[in-house]
Amino acid sequence: MTISKKHNIIRDVPPLPPSSLFFSEESANPLDLGERGLEQGADGSFFHNPVLLKKSVENLVVNSGGIYVDCTFGGGGHSREILKNLSEKGKLFAFDQDLDALKNTIDDERFTLINQNFRFLENALLMFGISQVDGILADLGVSSHQFDEAERGFSTRSNAPLDMRMNTKQNLDAQKIINEYDEEALSDIFYHYGELKESRKLAREIVHHRKTRKIETTEDLKKLFGYIPQHRQNKFFAQLFQSVRIEVNQELEALKEMLVQAHRILKPGGRLVVISYHSLEDRLVKRFLKNGMFEGEPERDIFGNYKKTFELLQSKATVPDDREIEENPRARSAKMRVGSPLSPEGGKNGKNDV
Repeated sequence: MTISKKHNIIRDVPPLPPSSLFFSEESANPLDLGERGLEQGADGSFFHNPVLLKKSVENLVVNSGGIYVDCTFGGGGHSREILKNLSEKGKLFAFDQDLDALKNTIDDERFTLINQNFRFLENALLMFGISQVDGILADLGVSSHQFDEAERGFSTRSNAPLDMRMNTKQNLDAQKIINEYDEEALSDIFYHYGELKESRKLAREIVHHRKTRKIETTEDLKKLFGYIPQHRQNKFFAQLFQSVRIEVNQELEALKEMLVQAHRILKPGGRLVVISYHSLEDRLVKRFLKNGMFEGEPERDIFGNYKKTFELLQSKATVPDDREIEENPRARSAKMRVGSPLSPEGGKNGKNDV
């Protein structure tokens, strides 16, 4: 582990072993799926304008002297707002695996930035002697900075190398997936992560094409499917790129691991606030808050009730109002869900509408 004391930046936290788990349909538009809003970082680059900023922090901070976690630091917008609501005794730990985010670190004794994926949440905090926290915020999706840096290969709007890594130090990138995964694996990725019904056909065409020429850039990939009708192209390519990006970064697996760890380390009465941007993320969050599971059904008693893991603090997801969407169009697909952990003996009532 490397520590920069000047800015409280922690790098290279040893990874946590995989956790044992508890037992989107976007409208067509010219933007990339999973893209968060826009904000300017400390170096002048743009990250994302925090979506549902006031509402998320109001739901998060229940104890001004408590310990909080921002799982997705980015440009630091949510972290700065959280710090405004903390007393001198409060502490904030933020996570971001993107090296570019380190440029936006906050000079505040109460703040520590950890350069690591939030799937290592529990392990990283233990290194500071922290086993329980008062609140955890996760603003999921990809920052506008990552989409707008053309060479990162996230966006459908720029020609760039097929990369899509949030952690540029990892080996797996989009080019390896597209050129080395077999047809069945590609089909599964397109179907499950992109919700593309023609997944088998798409995978077959990629495998056929790469026999004669390697697919190296985003434009190479898009040219393969130039026959897609013009009115479908924006949504189609957004879904295709989303599916590859999720596989590159193991986004859904990381989210599952973070949610399970969040339940373990949140204090009774603490808060978990999650903002998602596409249906795949939101379904996982919704199910986990409802019954502590990601698939299947919970065990019920003879009355049909099951043991809950979270108290749902709102009957439905919170979405941005018209004014916020007008000011920040990238907020249009955001959904915020809030829960408070229950003890193992917590309530039994599986009838919440979410």
